[in-house]
Amino acid sequence: MKQVEERYISLLTDFGFKRIFGTAMNKDLLICFLNSLFNGRQVVKDVSYLNPEHVGDVYTDRKAISDVYCEGESGEKFIVEMQNAYQTYFKDRSLFYSTFPIREQASKGSEWDFKLNHVYTVALLNFYMNEDAFDKEKIHHHVQLCDTATHKIFYDKLEFIYVEIAKFNKSLDELETLYDKWLYALKNLYKLTQRPKELCDKVFYRLFEEAEIAKFTPQELREYEASKMAYRDIKNSIDTAKQEGLAEGMEKGMNQKALDIARNMLADGVDINLIMKYSGLTQEQIEKLK
Repeated sequence: MKQVEERYISLLTDFGFKRIFGTAMNKDLLICFLNSLFNGRQVVKDVSYLNPEHVGDVYTDRKAISDVYCEGESGEKFIVEMQNAYQTYFKDRSLFYSTFPIREQASKGSEWDFKLNHVYTVALLNFYMNEDAFDKEKIHHHVQLCDTATHKIFYDKLEFIYVEIAKFNKSLDELETLYDKWLYALKNLYKLTQRPKELCDKVFYRLFEEAEIAKFTPQELREYEASKMAYRDIKNSIDTAKQEGLAEGMEKGMNQKALDIARNMLADGVDINLIMKYSGLTQEQIEKLK
């Protein structure tokens, strides 16, 4: 089997992300990342990992699978996932995922008063979301239910945090906060050959130790290679789609320009043969414009 060229795993892969953030032995790394994300607004002291696969009810018969699903000391639920490709109904998917931790809290007894614990959905996006509701200049977006007139929070126990890590372009010497450092690691860990001095915090020593590929078992190495291949396939598909979309858009624009030229020439009574010459359209296409 061909050996990987990098020294450290990519946290953008399914294997890499779950190894660092989705295993009990590394929960200190997840806790540190979440606390840097919340920046004091919510303090996570400990987490217990839960089954990330939730089976849907008989009506949907679907499964919602998140990368990391855990519970805090006070019963709050955290869904944390890495998303490498845009999906048409991504917002719907985020909402759908959040319903499972909500419904799991329903007491089976008859005396339940509907009191719920907090549910956080954290989506790390390795693409530009291009959401109209978001500030395009920012990469961190915090979504809650609020009154549209007063903009005051209506319900504070359901939160969605979207982080467009694809937009994060700070260099090592520009990193200011612990959150900056985590975003840098998320995006660039696999490119590094050694731990830089800017990531000297104790938690990053743990990160680099756990992410070193040379320490993998043969089975872990096979799993990582498979995960990396899947990630590359996704990125290649996206790049191809973008190129084809650009070509298609240019073609559509040129066709529209030709139609506009032909339509104007028809209005001026220009001979159809001249219209064909200057617009590049066929006689049939021009006849349809009449």
